[in-house]
Amino acid sequence: MRLLSSDADGSFSLTRFEGNNIPSYAILSHVWEANDQEVTYQDLDNHLGSSKTGYRKIQFCSKQAERDGLRYFWVDSCCIDKSNSTELQTAINSMFRWYKNAAKCYVYLFDVSTGKRSRSSDLLWETAFRRSKWFTRGWTVQELLAPRSVDFFSRDGKQLGNKDSLEQQIHEITGIAVEALRGNLSHFSNDERRMWAAKRETTVEEDQVYCLLGIFDVYLPLIYGEGRNHAFRRLQDDLDKRSSHTQGDCTTWISC
Repeated sequence: MRLLSSDADGSFSLTRFEGNNIPSYAILSHVWEANDQEVTYQDLDNHLGSSKTGYRKIQFCSKQAERDGLRYFWVDSCCIDKSNSTELQTAINSMFRWYKNAAKCYVYLFDVSTGKRSRSSDLLWETAFRRSKWFTRGWTVQELLAPRSVDFFSRDGKQLGNKDSLEQQIHEITGIAVEALRGNLSHFSNDERRMWAAKRETTVEEDQVYCLLGIFDVYLPLIYGEGRNHAFRRLQDDLDKRSSHTQGDCTTWISC
């Protein structure tokens, strides 16, 4: 696992940690910018990327981690070398655990800004919060459920609340049961867990399945190009093998 830290000159360095030798860290959850605007592993390795829009999220995460007394932090866009297929597969299958083990998870909402109270005393940002694109993406389901500490921030870095204080709003927006938001995933059936991401979007169709792996505690080899339906069948096969009775055939998951 690679983690970021800030250098004295304001730049960022990557350090690789192995096994159980991983220090406390913060982790970022966000909606990706256009592909050419996210800072990549190659950018940081070559001391580039500061002109990209996504760089501000790294700066935000660094400053917030420092406020929380954390030296290290993790951002998916640049802490994974996505040109290395083996590393990418390991990262995707480890993602749920990495979010779960984080000391802090920061949700950066690029489409929410803070404002003063209106006449009705409702916070102006709450409407934008409920409509945020972050709640429509497939990968952010596990990023919401895995960590115990999840703090939500506006695009200008102002804290809006956390998973506890915004629990009711998050439940209403996502349809995810409060008990699941509190981390008790084992109390829910496979079909219930699948529905948490059923209406969410991913850029690559197979990721509609791969983003569920941690939620089901399943490890699967990634086969990009296999298609969503085939990936769902492989996931269902794995779940069936682990269960003494079938949770349902493939028609429960997809239209075969």
